[in-house]
Amino acid sequence: MTQNKTQGPKKRSTGARIALIVTGAITSLLAVGLIGLGAFALWGENQKDEEGYLNTGSHRFTASTHALATENLEMDLDGVSGLVSSPDLGQVRLQVAPQSGEPVFAGIARTADVTSYLDGVAHTRVSDVEYEPFEADYSPQRGERKPAPPSAERIWAASAEGAGSQTLNWKVRDGDWSVVVMNPDGSRGVQADVSAGAKVPYLTSIGWGVLGGGTALLLAAIVLVVFGVRAPRPRRSGEQATVVPASAS
Repeated sequence: MTQNKTQGPKKRSTGARIALIVTGAITSLLAVGLIGLGAFALWGENQKDEEGYLNTGSHRFTASTHALATENLEMDLDGVSGLVSSPDLGQVRLQVAPQSGEPVFAGIARTADVTSYLDGVAHTRVSDVEYEPFEADYSPQRGERKPAPPSAERIWAASAEGAGSQTLNWKVRDGDWSVVVMNPDGSRGVQADVSAGAKVPYLTSIGWGVLGGGTALLLAAIVLVVFGVRAPRPRRSGEQATVVPASAS
């Protein structure tokens, strides 16, 4: 009779340990990401102003032309329109402060309407705005026509006009939009400090929920790795190896 020690269980045990370690490592990466996201949400909650808005810093935009206009801002609310329709979501605010308290106009309208209004008018397009550090790309557009006063137009979804700092409030809607800043009389030379804000509710609930989920996932990852790196239980004295009887000749 020939005795052969089987190696199958040992091989399967090694493979299972590797699988536990790999799964634990992947799970820990997901957990760290969730913890970071939760911490960021809680940090954002602490950055809100008293009206519940998260704001950018105020930065100066200038143009020697008749108007400053953003490039197309595409708002695609497909699938989230019901969520944005909530009164607590989708609120955007622009604060525009001209130099020396001079009058200023700020408005937001469909991009097609803004393009039509400024057709043939020397204006400046603003794109690729970065806030840290602040940087904006300006693209002057040529034209000879002087625009009509912006307040005379009926294209604006929201607008604000007056002397000193102005606040424009807008409820986000689907479509292509552009923001315009001008002098109320449409004259050349626009200079204003602009900040943008958005109302983002529920950050505390989201932050703690995601943070708790990430922590639980991290604990599960630790358990997986511990089981994976733990050495196999040594064979106790007197334990016999598995024997396989040889076939009779």
